[in-house]
Amino acid sequence: MTDTAQTTTPARLLIIGPQGSGKGTQAARITELLSIPAISTGDLFRAHVKNETDLGKQVKAVLDRGELVTDDMTFSLVRDRLNEGDTGNGFLLDGFPRNAAQVTLLDEFLTPRQEELTAVIELGVPREVSIDRLFQRAQEQGRTDDTEEVISKRLEIYEKETAPILDVYRSRGLVDTVDGVGSLEEVTARIVGALSTRGIAAS
Repeated sequence: MTDTAQTTTPARLLIIGPQGSGKGTQAARITELLSIPAISTGDLFRAHVKNETDLGKQVKAVLDRGELVTDDMTFSLVRDRLNEGDTGNGFLLDGFPRNAAQVTLLDEFLTPRQEELTAVIELGVPREVSIDRLFQRAQEQGRTDDTEEVISKRLEIYEKETAPILDVYRSRGLVDTVDGVGSLEEVTARIVGALSTRGIAAS
């Protein structure tokens, strides 16, 4: 009975963390535990490009030019995914919103539906740990172009564009900062613990 009461809070979640924080892995683990879909912009981009949808063709053209996908185009993909039937009991966003403009787009989508995010999970990982993890992953995958300098620049973009949106969500009382250093199981347990204090529990 207790579990049923705890799941009355919709699990409309956002996970944020720098590259190398493990947020993709944790997103998959948390969504499985909560039986909600993970909505990753990276996965959406790849799926639309692979399936050669109209949006996918637009995304591919942008990427082929070496440019960033625009906020509006990114939101179109996310909006379409959020409108699918399996998001009724919640969802976990990974990679969106990634800047202030995208926060506004998400708000403008959720507000008319009388919905809002119920928690924002921030995976806290020291910069040097992120760099070490990404550099090790690059070496394992043979990605010689991923030098420490390139990785540092990616983290700078995160710190400049994405990290500031946490202040917006903190002002709404939504952010739970979780220590992202430790085993996969330890970090997952910390996230589950934080969510449970908000009435969001695994089914």
